[in-house]
Order: sequence, then structure tokens, then C-alpha cells
Amino acid sequence: MRICSLLPGATEIVFSLGMGGSVVGVSHECDYPPQARALPRVTRSTMASGLSSREIDDTVENSIRSGTPLYALDVDLLEQLKPDLIITQGLCDVCAVSVDLVHEAIGSLSCKPRVLDLKPHGLADILANIREVGSVLGCEQRAGKLLEELETRIATVQSRAEAAATRPKVLTLEWVEPPYCGGHWMAELVAIAGGHDDLANHGRPSYRIEWNSVISYAPEIIVLTCCGFDLARTRGEVETLAAIPGIFEVPAVKNGQVYATAGSGYFSRPGPRVVDSLEILAHLIHPELFAPPPFVDAFASVQVLPASEQV
Repeated sequence: MRICSLLPGATEIVFSLGMGGSVVGVSHECDYPPQARALPRVTRSTMASGLSSREIDDTVENSIRSGTPLYALDVDLLEQLKPDLIITQGLCDVCAVSVDLVHEAIGSLSCKPRVLDLKPHGLADILANIREVGSVLGCEQRAGKLLEELETRIATVQSRAEAAATRPKVLTLEWVEPPYCGGHWMAELVAIAGGHDDLANHGRPSYRIEWNSVISYAPEIIVLTCCGFDLARTRGEVETLAAIPGIFEVPAVKNGQVYATAGSGYFSRPGPRVVDSLEILAHLIHPELFAPPPFVDAFASVQVLPASEQV
């Protein structure tokens, strides 16, 4: 079987099932495992490079209003690759090429690949997607074994977190300028890890919130899980936090409990590493119970400093 994966999470699922050798094309964002980086890119972003967070948000809003796609699909390359299966998603047109564009492209191909459309809204959906991909690829046993391993890790976190003396108030932010709350599986991950995120949109997309709501919520822990950003880029968003009126009265900021993460590789990627994300959260929320997980460039504590103290 010849596979094109248009979603980083799906690419990770396929490789985790031992079927990486069947992948002939990936999206421009597929960067894990490292072998995926050498594969032909069948998508590209239409967004200009070097934009600030505010400019990226404005571009996305304009795209939604005008109906202009944020991503382009290389139909000529697809024709050359002749995939039997294309894995995409219908969850969010901001995160990846739209499923409608995929079906439109298939109409012009000499081959007629099957399209597998993944729509994970929560943790159970992500696990179900792994099982579904395994079934389509004919490796149900490997999928079952992978799921058993992931479910054991989830249960371990949940069991240990239940012993915690407190359940801190957590805020996960999928975007900082302007602020967007956590969406889909984020509230669930926080709850399993022993906290609660009352601003997150459980099982549904993240949405824009007001900074006044953040200040009023008074989170004890803030975790920046910026969609599409690596750890270094997310660290750069801390200056935005420092400019928010009232931010230095928020417990998380006063007590040094603000963290940056590699959202693109973990929290916003619905694949096997979402369980890594859970383990990261567990450590950040309850370091007395959970040792730092050994994931390189995945998370870091950050200082929110007044402009006068910034270097």
C-alpha cells in the first residue's frame, strides 16, 4: 500500500504501527519521526513567513472570511506518487489542508485513492483513530499492542494523580496574541493529570477569550501550548504576557508557575505523543508526584518579567 499522510499526527500513527516504509508523501508539517522529513511534501502553507502571532491570527481570520485556503495541495506530485490511501482530517481547516480540497484534487488524479478522514475531538477519539488506521492498514495486532501501551501509561498517570492533595487551577493557552483557550482534549488531559482547566473548551475547538477572563480566573499554573509553534517560538510569546494589565497579580505568574511547551509536536498533535503531552502536564501540575519526562525541547519553565527587567 502507498500512503500519503496530510496530517502530522497521522504520520506518527502510521510510523508507530511499523508502516513507515509505505508512506510515499507527507504534509509540509510532518517532522516526526525524523524519517518523515525526507519524504516528498505534498502540501505547503500559503501564509507569508516571519509573521507575528497577531499577524498570523489576522491572516487566519481573513482566510476564513474570504474562503481562501491556508494550504495548497500539490496535485501534480500526488499524480506522480499514485497513493492508494490518503489520510487527512476534517477537524480544523486552520491546522491542515481541508478535506474538501483533498476530494477535489482526487477527482483529477488517474489513480483513485481511498481517503481516510480523521476527526478526533477527545482522547478516546485519538485512540480510536489509531485502531482505525491499524485496521485500514491491516495491522490490527500492532495497533492493539500500541493502544495497550498508551492506555497503560494513561492509567498510570490517572492513578498517581488521584493521590494528589490538591487539584490546581490550570490555564492552557493554544494562542497568546490574541488569547485562545485550550480546546478538544486539553481539559481532559489536565483533569487526568490532576488539575482542572475551567476555561478550556472540552471536546470542541479552542476559542478566543478575553484577558480579563484570564485575570479573573486567577490560574495557579499557566501552560502555553501554542498551536504550530515549537518550544523556542512559544518562549517568545512570554513578552506578550508581560504586557497584560494585571498579569503580575495572577498566582501562576507571582509564583513562577508559567511554562512554555512545543505545542506543534505534542499538545496540538492528535497521535501517540498526546500521551507524552499528558505526562508533561502531570509533571508541571504535580512535580511532587511526577518526575520530569525525558522529552527533549518539549517544555520549559519561563519567567514573566516586567519590561524594565527584560534583557
